Amino acid sequence: MKHIWLYLNKSDIETERLQCEQEGLDLSSVQEDFERVLQLDLEDLANQPAVQALLDKTVQLPTKAGYAFVEPSDLEGIRAQRPANRPNLPALSLTPSELEDKVYGAWTGRVVGCLLGKPVEGWRRPRMYGYLKDLNRFPLEDYFRYNVASDIQEKYNLSKKTCFADLVSAMPEDDDTNYTTTGLAIFKRFGANFTPTDVANFWLSDIPITHTCTAERVAYRNFCLLIPPPASASFRNPYREWIGAQIRADFFGYAAPGNPELAAEFAWRDASISHIKNGIYGEMWAAAMIAAAFVTDDIPTIIKAGLGQIPEKSRLTDAIESILEWHELEIDFDTTVYRIHELWNEERAHDWCHTISNAMIVATGLLWGEHDYAKTICRAVQPCFDTDCNGATVGSILGILHGRKALPEKWVGVINDTLHTGVTGYHTVKLADITRDSLDVIEMVAKG
Repeated sequence: MKHIWLYLNKSDIETERLQCEQEGLDLSSVQEDFERVLQLDLEDLANQPAVQALLDKTVQLPTKAGYAFVEPSDLEGIRAQRPANRPNLPALSLTPSELEDKVYGAWTGRVVGCLLGKPVEGWRRPRMYGYLKDLNRFPLEDYFRYNVASDIQEKYNLSKKTCFADLVSAMPEDDDTNYTTTGLAIFKRFGANFTPTDVANFWLSDIPITHTCTAERVAYRNFCLLIPPPASASFRNPYREWIGAQIRADFFGYAAPGNPELAAEFAWRDASISHIKNGIYGEMWAAAMIAAAFVTDDIPTIIKAGLGQIPEKSRLTDAIESILEWHELEIDFDTTVYRIHELWNEERAHDWCHTISNAMIVATGLLWGEHDYAKTICRAVQPCFDTDCNGATVGSILGILHGRKALPEKWVGVINDTLHTGVTGYHTVKLADITRDSLDVIEMVAKG
């Protein structure tokens, strides 16, 4: 057996060094170790202990003096560092039919936003922008399609195996929607008092390890080594602040409409098995925003409601506050995207897949989307980075704000109300049906 994704490789080591630098850790004692390990053939199992020993050292590194951020990973510590001034949201006051329409809109909006970004996941700007401009379709205003001129297909290496909108009749299986469905399944199996250990046990029983990536894969490997949460998130995990937890947030927001604090707590229980610090905050922020969208339609307030549940002196808060400031200063969309790319290098895997870079794009899509569903998902996908994840997250929020009945048929008709997942009991499901299951969970949570 030689499954390369289960090995620690050179990219992991380079990611670890970047991650440590961003956490403000003092690397002076391990710089020589990094250089030595990077010279090894890491596909040779005999060299894996050297990598493991290095990661065992980095997890114990001290923080540099004067580091500007305060970033705990435990729930009590996170709550203690939240901003004192959080948005004062109105109470939930939806009729049963209004709530159903918004939850249905959330699922549909998420699925459609994910489908928009799915065919171009991994594309960098030259490829995406070139494709769109060659078709006179820039800026992005519609789905990506396979059936274009043959020279365009060849130039941009299009494949029928990719989930272009004109090649599907339902939403194909995707990790972003699998995790949303997993959130629902966790509530149904364990109830509203589920624990991080419950989440880990669900993964072990219901998700094959080779269906996980980056931080989730490392955490899963740790579970198999009998390393429980929260240690499973930090043990030999270079991806501990990548986007994997943020994409798992949405159902925890659906389950607590109008209650960002509870949504963020649910998200923490999920995120803490695989992520630390800003990796956790991304999921808490997204879940809290989604919960807030049930009671306010003001986008800056929704974003600030999310920030209200994470540490005020965190890198994620600092980054999102920059986006809010640029919007207030009426910086245009293209300039905002350019600035994000100046801060985060899309050619580097760590930057491309980090929580903070993608959270900045989510905030940008929301703020510059002008409350329009189509414009919002397009403006979350066009900047590149993790396109399907970002399209899905903003799709959830705009789906709630508009409700299912108001979502444009041009977008929702493609999927025929049908979602395919890898989650037992939901392999092929109508979104109307999964909405009713979600409403049952909301009722269960409300009853305590």
